Amino acid sequence: MSMSSVFAQMVAVAGNAALQWRRLQTGDPTQAVGAAPTIPDARPQGRIPTLKMPTARGWSNGHKPTPAPGLEVNAFATGLKHPRWIHVLPNGDVTVAEALFEPGPSKTVFDYAMVSTMRRAAAIGPSPNRITLLRDADRDGVAEVRSALLEGLSQPFGMALVGDTFYVGNTDGVVAFPYTPGTTRIDAPGRRLNEFKPGGHWTRSLLASPDGSKLYAGVGSLSNIAEHGFEVETGRACIYEIDLASGHTRLYAGGLRNPVGLAWEPTTGQLWTVVNERDGLGDETPPDYLTSVRDGGFYGWPYCYWGRTVDDRVPQDQAAVARALTPDYALGGHTASLGLCWLPAGTLPGWPAGMAIGQHGSWNRSKLSGYRVVFVPFENGLPAGLPRDILSGFLSPDESESYGRPVGVAIGPDGALLVADDVGDVIWRVTARGAG
Repeated sequence: MSMSSVFAQMVAVAGNAALQWRRLQTGDPTQAVGAAPTIPDARPQGRIPTLKMPTARGWSNGHKPTPAPGLEVNAFATGLKHPRWIHVLPNGDVTVAEALFEPGPSKTVFDYAMVSTMRRAAAIGPSPNRITLLRDADRDGVAEVRSALLEGLSQPFGMALVGDTFYVGNTDGVVAFPYTPGTTRIDAPGRRLNEFKPGGHWTRSLLASPDGSKLYAGVGSLSNIAEHGFEVETGRACIYEIDLASGHTRLYAGGLRNPVGLAWEPTTGQLWTVVNERDGLGDETPPDYLTSVRDGGFYGWPYCYWGRTVDDRVPQDQAAVARALTPDYALGGHTASLGLCWLPAGTLPGWPAGMAIGQHGSWNRSKLSGYRVVFVPFENGLPAGLPRDILSGFLSPDESESYGRPVGVAIGPDGALLVADDVGDVIWRVTARGAG
């Protein structure tokens, strides 16, 4: 049977499973959410995975996401090209990484199905490979200045400014550029700090340490469960620490299938990340998660998940399973939680301190999940309570189309929450209702 025939069968199966259904509400007991989630037993799906992806449609006629009660949302910038990540500079300028997934040849039926599905969702195509600078000079909540800060990059994603150096997480390594406050363009060549293996999970998030001495970089796996062999996964599925004085890069934590957003929890000084878990075991098995990251910690991939639950599809390493750490907080299966930032108490009116998370949304489960920006409250340095929607409404009522898909989140220069939407090609701005 040809690849196209197999994929046609997948679409038919997904279509039958995709009848209109009530969206899973935050905290729905059928979702694996929280510090002690109920995770269903694995049901391996074999060569034909579950696929369901809404067609990318974008926003039109003034339509926009739905904010939580007491909040309002406006477009900070429109007309971008697949904006993925946001970084706010000390002078208030906002930098946005614009990049797309550029797949290599499909090696398996799963690869072919994934690429075909993602193409319909506008997640694949020629990458802009630039970082755009946005400036809201008149402070009206809309950026009126736009400039290509950096071009000709290699699928840029994470960004960090330390002193007079602007760091970019390209898919193939971290590059440093000289930066002058207020500049709208950097033409100087970059200085490479290290090299990462490109391909697969291509995003490379960056976060500077509070004292500016180090960078932390998230690097995802090449594959789902190391099905192309363990050798090609060497140096992947981990978080690196880069010492900026010496240039030395070391493995900080491993066994993290695709760690994307990185953030500091200020009361403990602990590093946190959101991780996209493996596919092909069921709608809620295993859940994506939010977790603190222990120096030297191992979090299970590919051998096991949510602690020491063994994945029988993978050749096992008993010693690795024995030292696997259990994540702190489940976010539901296949939510594609990518964006992460700390929100001090009162950033959203009346809301406590916690983490904002951009959930890009599922493509490989029978019931859609994610497609929203959520908030997880914290107390004493740990998650405390169920997630709460900040922005929703990214899907059509019948879930056949997506108007947008949220990714990066950051606190803007005026204290508002900024959200990158890579299908809508928009940066959204969330504020208290009536605050402008």
